[in-house]
Amino acid sequence: MTANSFGDLITILQQRFEKNMPRHPALDWHAVQARLDSHPEHLRALQAMENTGGEPDVIAYDEATGACTFCDCVSESPAGRRSLCFDDQALESRKQNKPAGSAMAMAAAMGITMLTEDQYRELQQLGEFDRKTSSWIQTPSNIRKLGGALFCDRRYDHVFTYHNGAESYYAVRGFRGQLKV
Repeated sequence: MTANSFGDLITILQQRFEKNMPRHPALDWHAVQARLDSHPEHLRALQAMENTGGEPDVIAYDEATGACTFCDCVSESPAGRRSLCFDDQALESRKQNKPAGSAMAMAAAMGITMLTEDQYRELQQLGEFDRKTSSWIQTPSNIRKLGGALFCDRRYDHVFTYHNGAESYYAVRGFRGQLKV
């Protein structure tokens, strides 16, 4: 697998990067391109993010290591990742009307991680996301052991964190992920 085999993806990522410079004002595309060229194993995950509607873009850069953090920057929760319960344990616990899958399993299969609450709030500093949808986030084990899971959204110009049963799923709830390259 080479960066050349993902030429269309690279073009899309570059165009999105250049269109959204406030997300990464001190970063040059050439640094991102060099990182992608030296780590082509991450291109499949970025392609999966793109294919499911995430619109990945660079939101952080580590000068010490050169690592770029890509995150789903689509305005609403990615359309190809909605109507999922939280994890496989929740999926198995549903007796009827099971969703197609779980957010945690899909993130793992894509090779990305779901955002934590802090990461979600940091993303919201770069724009307004999930004004009509919501996104599952990583949930502390003590909450998950009791059957719950957390999700976030933005309403009334404020970021809210809520809880729900982990087995629940909604057409307007998906998940956002990130990938360090």
